[in-house]
Amino acid sequence: MTKDSERPTDKISIARNKRARFDYEILDSWEAGIVLTGTEVKSLRDGRANIGDAYGIVRDGEIFLINMHISPYERGGYANHEAERTRKLLLHRKEIRRLIGAVERQGLTLIPLELYFKKGVAKVTLALGKGKK
Repeated sequence: MTKDSERPTDKISIARNKRARFDYEILDSWEAGIVLTGTEVKSLRDGRANIGDAYGIVRDGEIFLINMHISPYERGGYANHEAERTRKLLLHRKEIRRLIGAVERQGLTLIPLELYFKKGVAKVTLALGKGKK
């Protein structure tokens, strides 16, 4: 029998962007999947990530996350990943169109609030924010 805290449906937090709510007025948020390599997933399971300087951009009708730091996996060898590469986010087409409209027309910013595992899959909470200062 498993405890409630060990269920695979639980959300296991990896990293949080604590300054996001201080620097930005959060208007709306979405849950997005992330395209990762094998060593990035292993490094995330060790809790070695930082999303403090990360932000989202729109390129060719897709959403990408820039400056998210995932430390190289210790036992990665030659197949290790680049720590701060651009990572594609997985959202529904309707959500992407809405984000593109908000970012390009209204001048809002895409900010990651939290990076976590949900049912064993890496997810990020992406928010639409307006700078306070």
